Amino acid sequence: MSDVVATAWPGVVDWLYDHGRLAVQFFLVCAGFLTAGSLTRYESPTLSEALKMTWQRYMRLAIPLLAALSFTVLVSEWVRPGFAHASLSATPDWGQALAHMALLQHVLNLEALSAGIWYVAIDLQLYAMTLLSLVAVKAWPRAQTANPQLDGADARRWVLWLGLVCASLWWWNLDTDLDDWGVYFWGSYGLGLLAWEARRFIRSGGSEGQLRSWMVGALMVLVGGVAWWLEPRSRIALAWGVAALLMAVPEVWLWGRALGASRWRSALEWLSGVSYSVFLIHFGVSLAVSAFVTVHWPDALWANVLGVLACLLLSLLLGGLLSRWVEREPPTVWRWWLWVGAFKASVALALFMNPVA
Repeated sequence: MSDVVATAWPGVVDWLYDHGRLAVQFFLVCAGFLTAGSLTRYESPTLSEALKMTWQRYMRLAIPLLAALSFTVLVSEWVRPGFAHASLSATPDWGQALAHMALLQHVLNLEALSAGIWYVAIDLQLYAMTLLSLVAVKAWPRAQTANPQLDGADARRWVLWLGLVCASLWWWNLDTDLDDWGVYFWGSYGLGLLAWEARRFIRSGGSEGQLRSWMVGALMVLVGGVAWWLEPRSRIALAWGVAALLMAVPEVWLWGRALGASRWRSALEWLSGVSYSVFLIHFGVSLAVSAFVTVHWPDALWANVLGVLACLLLSLLLGGLLSRWVEREPPTVWRWWLWVGAFKASVALALFMNPVA
């Protein structure tokens, strides 16, 4: 549908195609910022605790993903006979299905069954890397210095995060062959972690907290400047800007208290709560609507514009239902097996409808 819409508004569609992916930098930086906040009570987890928390994170991500993939696989096979388009993935095989269950499809160089799953895998990798960094901080021998503040876990944690940010922005992020791995995106994610640390120093109060906050800010400027000097990248400049904003804005802005009890706040809270489910379900919805419009009004501008709007509204509706019935439920092992079974059943039905040669 966007191809037809582009005939009337090529500038808008081209801009979204070329620059819409920059939104990923907002996701990465904010994810790092919020992860740092959620892990403040786990400053020094053991390895077993880190592995347990990574598994819990996987289940929170995977259960709604498996539900959405079950829907997308069936939609793909339903529209396949009359909808030949490059966005339509091939009928999955069992190895491909297993890779999706483990979030390893891109690492194994397999075709994804839906759009955006790579980000779910990267999110899990980055979360696991953060937990392992905290385990490393616990094992890090304390330096014997005259200033006990420099011996603390706080200082060692942000020094380690800063080192990983430098390695990512100055090395790993320059190699696009690594874009299926979390290390490629750690620079943006780590800037969010450092922004939280800077705010934490400010909240600690006193001149020393202010000094340490300014120190982190100055180091972030230096790191970003070197990254730009090595290779100018708009995505990294945007990530740095978002991190600087998170570090500098008033506290009231971060938690929405400035909006009060308004309808805007209620709407934003609802959108925030269903955003992951909308992200997961939107591709299957888009396939179904696009196939319907293409069959009946392939070249009609009005129909394709309305189709795009219908995709947005239906994605919000079905994403809200997915969030309510699946994502918000406790992520237990039993429920994981339930949706693993549903996903396997959808793959089996897809293979029955269109056997893989």
